[in-house]
Amino acid sequence: MAYSEQTVQWVRPWSARTFSFAVTRPAALRFRNGEFVTLGLRREGKLLARAYSIVSTNDAAHLEFLSIHVPDGPLTSLLAQVKPGETVWVNDKPTGTLTLDHIRPGRVLYMLATGTGLAPFMSLVRDPETHRRFEQVVLVHSVRSAPELAYREELTAREDDRFHYVPTVTREPFPVQARGADLFRSGELTRRLDLPAPDPEFDRVMVCGNPAMTKEMTEYLKAHGWTPTNHKGVGNFTTELAFVLRES
Repeated sequence: MAYSEQTVQWVRPWSARTFSFAVTRPAALRFRNGEFVTLGLRREGKLLARAYSIVSTNDAAHLEFLSIHVPDGPLTSLLAQVKPGETVWVNDKPTGTLTLDHIRPGRVLYMLATGTGLAPFMSLVRDPETHRRFEQVVLVHSVRSAPELAYREELTAREDDRFHYVPTVTREPFPVQARGADLFRSGELTRRLDLPAPDPEFDRVMVCGNPAMTKEMTEYLKAHGWTPTNHKGVGNFTTELAFVLRES
């Protein structure tokens, strides 16, 4: 795995717990929208690295990322202090299961995210091909407090009759105070959007976020006739497991 030193271009804090940043792009890096790379910082001769989904699209000149700040996190506590002009190390081997190649085309694409699990979906929402492959695209982003709704203004501005952005907050008053997974399973999500009930024959689901949500949605979908994308082939739902049990 080849790492190269890249320069931080800008940093944007969203809340006390979350921030975005952009770095220069390694010349050799090619990726599919929705994939992730490993990046990190060198401290005392050792590289501290973890996987980060790429927020920017694959035709952008820079790489954009969304991160949580864990005060005691070996990497994120340091990364949260990085300033423009400083450097991070980025590898040039992208991977991931939240790409258009990992899901069949269909009627409605549901993207369910918690926290920084929004990152790969930003790349897909920004990609015109996503909107060509599906009649409707629904992005549900669930966080604990409203300031953690990263990219809220951009996503709200993108809304039209084919793209629906549903921000939800769980720990303070908000227009939609609920977990996104609960909205999906109860049918409240489609009722709000005036869409037909999710059907594995026609619709598709992508899931990225905390391990508990990913696990419960996987179990729910399997129990209700949905088929996951795996080594056996492309299914009608896919999840990202790379971040399970990793430092957030």
